[in-house]
Amino acid sequence: MVFSESLKKYGDFQRVYQKGRSYANKYLVMYVLRQDTRKNHIGISVSKKVGNSVVRHRITRLIRESYRLHENEFDDGLDIVIVARPSAKERDFFVIESALLHLGRLHRIVKIAGKKEVKRENETNPDSSD
Repeated sequence: MVFSESLKKYGDFQRVYQKGRSYANKYLVMYVLRQDTRKNHIGISVSKKVGNSVVRHRITRLIRESYRLHENEFDDGLDIVIVARPSAKERDFFVIESALLHLGRLHRIVKIAGKKEVKRENETNPDSSD
């Protein structure tokens, strides 16, 4: 498994903002730009509008951990910038994780079995209820 690296330079963020595609939901905005590499590069941006430094760092950690747990489900060769919106301020890990995966599905860069498929596997077969 090839792990992701961080986007750190201002120019890298600007390149993804200008050339990449973006989708947004209530809590996050995700910009994605395909590259010819095997690794993903991820950058996280949380502005002062979201809150003080404690709040901003907490949201950054939640986003980073959500991505880390699902890193193997994302396509390879992507530059991803995730921008937190002010509405993410009071949210817990599961809401941020759900928002991140939702944006990944909108971009079609996440390979996750949907809830319907999982539900079908857990259902009992009506023919075998003798």
